Amino acid sequence: VVELKVGLHCDECIKKILKAIKKIEDIETYDVDTQLNKVIVTGNVTTEKVIKVLHKIGKQASNWDHQSSY
Repeated sequence: VVELKVGLHCDECIKKILKAIKKIEDIETYDVDTQLNKVIVTGNVTTEKVIKVLHKIGKQASNWDHQSSY
């Protein structure tokens, strides 16, 4: 499971992100949480791979684990 923090500003951003994620090989499910600005991808995929795909479409993405909870 890959969980990333991504800036989800508008419906267009979300559509772009979903379209890009769909093209990744070996994913099983994906979800976007607009409340948390979180993208969740499950399957045989690495965090680096998903971040790379999002960077290609001009989106900044960072690993969810590294977010502080304060």
